Amino acid sequence: MVVVGGGILGLATARELAVRGLAVTVLEKEDRWAAHQTGHNSNVVHAGLYYAPGSFKARMSVAGNRSIVEYARANGVPVDLCGKLVVATSEAELPALRVLAGRAEANGVPAKLISAAEARSYEPEVSCVAALRVESTGIIDFPAVCAALVRDLREADLRLSTPVLGIRPARSGGVEVATGQDVVRADALVNCAGLHSDRIARMAGLTPKARIVPFRGEYYELRPSRAHLVRGLIYPVPDASLPFLGVHLTRMLDGTVHAGPNAVLALRREGYRWRDVSVGDLLDTARFPGTWRLARKYAYPIGLDEVLRSLSQRRFAASLAKLVPAVGQDDIVRSGAGVRAQALLPDGSMVQDFLIETAPNQVHVLNAPSPAATCALEIGRHIADRVTAG
Repeated sequence: MVVVGGGILGLATARELAVRGLAVTVLEKEDRWAAHQTGHNSNVVHAGLYYAPGSFKARMSVAGNRSIVEYARANGVPVDLCGKLVVATSEAELPALRVLAGRAEANGVPAKLISAAEARSYEPEVSCVAALRVESTGIIDFPAVCAALVRDLREADLRLSTPVLGIRPARSGGVEVATGQDVVRADALVNCAGLHSDRIARMAGLTPKARIVPFRGEYYELRPSRAHLVRGLIYPVPDASLPFLGVHLTRMLDGTVHAGPNAVLALRREGYRWRDVSVGDLLDTARFPGTWRLARKYAYPIGLDEVLRSLSQRRFAASLAKLVPAVGQDDIVRSGAGVRAQALLPDGSMVQDFLIETAPNQVHVLNAPSPAATCALEIGRHIADRVTAG
């Protein structure tokens, strides 16, 4: 088996295939594992709270929450199931908070509605009229999980700095994958290439129904002297009409508190800064009809507000102050950023669930943003089932 992509999904899938007795080659174009989405996310172990009951995300998140925590503890990877608060900051948000509580119950997520006073017993500085307490949310070190997966794969053929240049069916069956060094022949290919997953699928001869459009999420960090303002994780009630959760506050394993992310269109598939620009990537995005249909729906005022918040520390701090009023502009400093590989359909709608397409001897993971890292071991099992079934 050949797996393209050395993030947590690719490594988890490779491990599952190896456990089943299959010979595995992993191809990663970067010189390190977990170089992109896995290494730039918030390190949150999600509970499965937000997703439609019965959806792939909901089922995988609840199971993944358990399996990733068990795996981390068994392999000496730091993890803290600290729980989180989803807070309604006004009476107008209470109906949506109740809907979220109902969804948590339907998905089997341990959560309860609590009063403002109870919320302040968890987070003394929080501002809310009510909150949802979610016990199974936690913080983990996902790059360290990847390091453990690599150790589990010590018998596999693991190749860093090995981009995929071409894919074709093998004459004797299976697939052939051209790299800069050689041609890898395998019975089946698994595409876990994240930000480039649609390109790998097209290279393999598919016409995927979705296109990857990159969105950058930028983070700030509370200054050390203000980190005491947040004890755990504080999230807003998400706007059901918007595709992202909104900025939130997250205490990390090292005690630092990260704030964010916003959501702006990245100018490169690996565009972690405004100055990271790729003409080819921009043309790829601009030529896709779904991009313009999405823009008509969200560019104004939502998209404009996200851009302005990206450029203004004052605006970013004001968003955080809705959750924790004590946070001011001078309390935050810029931190890192991540890029979300969001699958977009031609009609301009964002693919909300995980999206996996198959072809003879091929499995392609075409949409696996958050909470995919939480679900990595479960998705790996699901992919291995598909590969070994046929």
